Amino acid sequence: MNPAAHPLLPLSPNLPVWRVLDTRLDVSRLLALWQAWRELPARPRVLHLVAFAPEAPPRATLYHATEAKTQPLVEALAAQWLGLLPGMHRLLLDDGHFQLTLCIGELAPLLRAQHFAADAIHLDPALPWDGYSLKALARCRRRGTLLQGPAHDSPLAPALRELGFVTSEQGWCCDPAWALRQREARIEAAPVGRCAVIGAGLAGASVAAALARRGWQVQVLDAAAEAAAGASGLPAGLLIPHVSTSDGPRSRLTRAGLRLVRAEAQRLLRAGEDWGPTGVLELRLEGKSGLPEDWPANGHELTRSAALGAPEAWKRGLPDAPTLWHGQAAWIKPAQLVRAWLAQPGVRFRGNGQVDSLRATPAGWELRDAQGHVLDTADQVVLANALDAPRLLATAGCTLPPLHGMRGVLSWGLRETTLPSSPTGALPPHPVNGAGSFIPDVPVDGGRAWYAGATYENTADAAAPQAVHLQANLEKLRRLLPAVADALAPAYADGLVQAWEAVRCVSRNRLPLVGPLQDGPQPTLWISAAMGSRGLSLCMLCAELLAARLGAEPWPLETGLAQALDLRRKA
Repeated sequence: MNPAAHPLLPLSPNLPVWRVLDTRLDVSRLLALWQAWRELPARPRVLHLVAFAPEAPPRATLYHATEAKTQPLVEALAAQWLGLLPGMHRLLLDDGHFQLTLCIGELAPLLRAQHFAADAIHLDPALPWDGYSLKALARCRRRGTLLQGPAHDSPLAPALRELGFVTSEQGWCCDPAWALRQREARIEAAPVGRCAVIGAGLAGASVAAALARRGWQVQVLDAAAEAAAGASGLPAGLLIPHVSTSDGPRSRLTRAGLRLVRAEAQRLLRAGEDWGPTGVLELRLEGKSGLPEDWPANGHELTRSAALGAPEAWKRGLPDAPTLWHGQAAWIKPAQLVRAWLAQPGVRFRGNGQVDSLRATPAGWELRDAQGHVLDTADQVVLANALDAPRLLATAGCTLPPLHGMRGVLSWGLRETTLPSSPTGALPPHPVNGAGSFIPDVPVDGGRAWYAGATYENTADAAAPQAVHLQANLEKLRRLLPAVADALAPAYADGLVQAWEAVRCVSRNRLPLVGPLQDGPQPTLWISAAMGSRGLSLCMLCAELLAARLGAEPWPLETGLAQALDLRRKA
């Protein structure tokens, strides 16, 4: 196939982003579009495909449409084809340049949940279209949208003409004789240019990577000399979903975020060194499993009930509590992920770059230091600087909902030093979460380390001595893994256990703040901050949502979930 002739690809392909909507997921059509885009000599930097299905096809069906040249594509797709519960799922493929959004459930409501205008649409005429569903589809068109599927004499032809579509060589094209009414509050796509990101932790680095893959030139500035100098410098953390019987926003957000960060970790990090896709066992010490009663089979690929069977040493005296197995969870060294994102083409990092004020000029934003010197100029600015964001925004005449700091201390030690005589099997083979968490085996300079904790202390209160935090971590470990706590207690007593301390930035309801800081169709000041203790799980989801809003692209989330992250949310 001549890729330039593909009906859903642009005739002038040298574009930053191309958005395709397919009203019925068809794996053969998906693979053909993906392969054709790859073969374009000058292709859009990012191809979005938003595809709809009443339920997710089983992974095995992906291979039914496989040809030799698309076999690698099927393998990449199959690696992320899991946990496809009702709702929207963003899959980052081809190093994030092919972004597949799977919308699982009833077509019309999911169409109405979209926040973008498609460049091309495949409309399946076999679906039961009615006035409601066609109006929902019309929300996703713009002047010039190509539409393929129905014949020119199809029974749908009169309805398409009423929506402003006219026949063309490629099928149909939206070119109404009247002015299209824009949806309220739709942000217009910003022309790709220069963006300054303030803050070089997980939030800032993920935004920089998301924008750079779309062609932006991004400078990341941080007051510290090195990246990940704050809470994102955590030696090792857990990429793990939250679960709740109501499957509320926090649970759904962390599941969506885990999918994206796991894909990035597989792409950028060294397994066994920078991260470990080990899965995580969770003990529900409050006595409830946390899973919804009607948890579907697809969900078991992510989280399932787990029975504790064989009597390994680390299981001695475990509390009688429900247990969950998070099969896609992992431990990660956040700083390694931050550095990998900052090393992406199009991203530059500047340390010792304390931004003291923001000044809007006709040419864009000026970022100035305390002496008034211009550190950088940019078309767009993203604040990812945690607790310093309110101070800096005040210089630009903006305010934020309340933020506060939560101090945390993590305990850790070298296995060789703190467990010199413990038998094999004294520690669990994978991380355990519950009362705090325990990560048993992470390679570090000088050997292999374990991590336990962490504490959670409001910075508005007087700081407790570090020894108090370490003792609190040991007590949490006694609740979670009594045998492990007993094995480590002598090392705590002998001062062999070390501490790592940082302050997390949290909002009032412990969900991040993501979105524009200005009203109107063309904001230039944005924020992605307040990740709290869920930075690993939420940072890339927030970055992709911000990039989608900035570029008028398909959102990675349903409307209700995105609103849970908006600055103007009620909570």
